[in-house]
Amino acid sequence: MLIADVAAASADVGATSSRLAKRARIAELLAAADDVAEVSVVVSWLSGELPQRQIGVGWAALRTVPDAAAVPSLTVLGVHATLEKIKSTTGKGSQGRRAALLAELFGTATVAEQTFLRRLLGGELRQGALLGVMADAVAQAADVHAAAVRRAAMLGGELPTVAAAALTRGTDGLAEFHLRVGRPVGPMLAQTATDVRDALERLGGEAVFEAKLDGARVQIHRDGDAVTVYTRSLDDVTARLPEVVDAALALPVTTLIADAEAIALRADGRPHKFQDTASRFGRSVDIAAAREKQPLSVFVFDVLHVDGDDVLDLPGTERADVLARVVPDRHRVDRLVTTDGDAAQAFLERTLAAGHEGVMAKSLAAPYEAGRRGAGWLKVKPVHTLDLVVLAVEWGSGRRRGKLSNIHLGAYDPDTGGFVMLGKTFKGMTDAMLDWQTEHFLAIADGPTDGYAVRVRPEQVVEIAFDGLQRSTRYPGGMALRFARVLRYRDDKRPDEADTIAGVRAFYESH
Repeated sequence: MLIADVAAASADVGATSSRLAKRARIAELLAAADDVAEVSVVVSWLSGELPQRQIGVGWAALRTVPDAAAVPSLTVLGVHATLEKIKSTTGKGSQGRRAALLAELFGTATVAEQTFLRRLLGGELRQGALLGVMADAVAQAADVHAAAVRRAAMLGGELPTVAAAALTRGTDGLAEFHLRVGRPVGPMLAQTATDVRDALERLGGEAVFEAKLDGARVQIHRDGDAVTVYTRSLDDVTARLPEVVDAALALPVTTLIADAEAIALRADGRPHKFQDTASRFGRSVDIAAAREKQPLSVFVFDVLHVDGDDVLDLPGTERADVLARVVPDRHRVDRLVTTDGDAAQAFLERTLAAGHEGVMAKSLAAPYEAGRRGAGWLKVKPVHTLDLVVLAVEWGSGRRRGKLSNIHLGAYDPDTGGFVMLGKTFKGMTDAMLDWQTEHFLAIADGPTDGYAVRVRPEQVVEIAFDGLQRSTRYPGGMALRFARVLRYRDDKRPDEADTIAGVRAFYESH
């Protein structure tokens, strides 16, 4: 397959807002692949990633490239091999050798291919082909169920590998991907309910309510005496959380994958501020000193695997039974199973009085939907909050002159892979936050930085509190946030994990 074919497909995908059209165009390209190795590379590229991750080439090296070739000749596997060679070039004089390889590559590329490669290598290939669209396209190309592709990608490996299996071995190939202790999986996510009665109604009249702790979500893997701990963004933080390791080793199991919360608690059991817990995840923290000063507590709230058995497909009640069997009370969150709205409200109020941020309402029958924002989990918090994505930032005035201040906020649109603006805010920002966001947003600027506003790559998720939503003709979603203020930046969330425009609209219509 020629790079020209991939570049043309990328341009077509970026030119349409239709999810179906994106899926069909990518599926057409994948089905035309001559080699299974091409499939993995193309899926990775169209997802905006390099199989090599980093190759030591930045934007400075891409500013000036040779004149373009007139006729396309570059192949997918040939370019992939060149990028591998660039990455492996190290030692004295390596910068010059990488530059020569890069110049040779771009000198053989046509104008369209140069544009594609420059955007790919510069991390700028954004065409709305996120995981959901790519998984659906792989399913269409391989003639398999999209749910099977998504499940394989979440449980057993990255989508490029799963795509290759799907296009060569179909459903049988996908069946080979399963949970493996030590390999993290995407956590199940929650939608938002307006209150406990809304949650009960949406979950069929009966639900389990659990205390929603304001800590840091972690995924625990144990295989014998080996324990690995991951963040919700699947980063390995084992060395920074010895309390979690100790708690996992104390359980009466041999193998385990569990969903848990690590949190700093006061002597009276009330939580410290979230920043106290989050500080333990810093790379430069003296863990021994931090543990002695403020140890973390661990609360397990779900299990995916125990002693050789995958349990994530079991109903919530059965997983709760497994959890109770292997995790002692002191390491489990408070919970209430009820059909009574008054009882649920009382449980919420007790949880809030204990200093926690709200409750989770969960279906008794739903499985654990790894990596998905399933309808079986609903979060109920007294303050309305949304996780949105920063789209642009305005330069401040007065005492904020010289600082990037007012942020533009967008909700995620899964249908297009883009974001729908809902408003702006400069409220809730401390001086330290202003300093941080000025440096951070300049680093991810997506255009000129000397105008009134600086457009940024839609990467940073921010948790926003707001008093309500109002009708607006100013923004394309037809809604605007009322009295929005910043609670915290969420480095633990990807932009495609932000609240969706459909979810925001449902909230608006219910109030």
